[in-house]
Amino acid sequence: MKAVVQDRYGSPDVLEVRDVATPVPGDHEVLVRVRAASVNALDWHFMRGDPYVMRLGVGLRGPRVAVRGADFAGVVAAVGGAVEGLAPGDEVFGEAGVGGAFAEYVRARDTAVELKPPSLTFEQAAAMPLAANTALVGLRDVARVRAGQRVLVNGASGGVGTFAVQLAKAFGAEVTGVCRTRNVELVRSLGADHVVDYTREDFTRGERRYDVVLDLVGNRPLSALRRPLTPTGTLVLSGGGTSEGGSLLGPMGLFLRRRLLNPFVGQRLVELPAKPSRANLVALRELVEAGRLTPVVDRTYPMEEAAEAIRYVEVEHARAKVVLTV
Repeated sequence: MKAVVQDRYGSPDVLEVRDVATPVPGDHEVLVRVRAASVNALDWHFMRGDPYVMRLGVGLRGPRVAVRGADFAGVVAAVGGAVEGLAPGDEVFGEAGVGGAFAEYVRARDTAVELKPPSLTFEQAAAMPLAANTALVGLRDVARVRAGQRVLVNGASGGVGTFAVQLAKAFGAEVTGVCRTRNVELVRSLGADHVVDYTREDFTRGERRYDVVLDLVGNRPLSALRRPLTPTGTLVLSGGGTSEGGSLLGPMGLFLRRRLLNPFVGQRLVELPAKPSRANLVALRELVEAGRLTPVVDRTYPMEEAAEAIRYVEVEHARAKVVLTV
């Protein structure tokens, strides 16, 4: 099969489309004929091996999982002997872990694959798994957002942010989205009650206070991110950091400072763990079917142009999601 492969760390130029062996599903795995796969920040982190400290766990000279791509949507081609609830011919969406989705076929755990919402295209469905799951876990499980609370999403026009704005509204919150000028109308169209243009206003120095701040950017110190919180508010940190490459710790430095400070303040300072979950994919599918969640796709590229797609996400600060068609 054709796949987008890298043998070493570097710029998008290290990515190459070539023939590799088609994976064979294990007992609890599903083999999917990929129709679309979305680009995430995770992909350029693995592509560049950045931050450098991550190389200790994923490969010193190049990632051990050579095929890029985490999110996919497609048609089940085969299932393992222990798989239940999925069968060849089913249209599905899901996560492949740290890689494998930028290919004609992908193998994934059955616990990270779910039936595709019928109302969505394959491109829309592929945009959901990692990004929407991150937003769902951050708001529902970590921050425990309730109706009437004030929620601020920093990075509201990005892949995770566009889902976070919609989910916070679905949970009954008053939502403020932070984005750049050209994305203000997009964020407002997603249901945000207030939109802050960060090129004109610093949300950390405003008078408004929030019960929850979901930070998806990672470019501000903890002291600034805590400032707009209520005394007992929750700050949720979810990766981010620059895409320029060359950092030692990246967002991990912010996470380490959070752990040191957390015992000494009244606010909740938490990191966002968001593991693949079929139960969460079911919840997201139900929200789509109820008309409360809609994936936003900025651009699509053919799989052969994966390098250009990732370059666009890195350099142009893509709005919402960028998707490869296979």
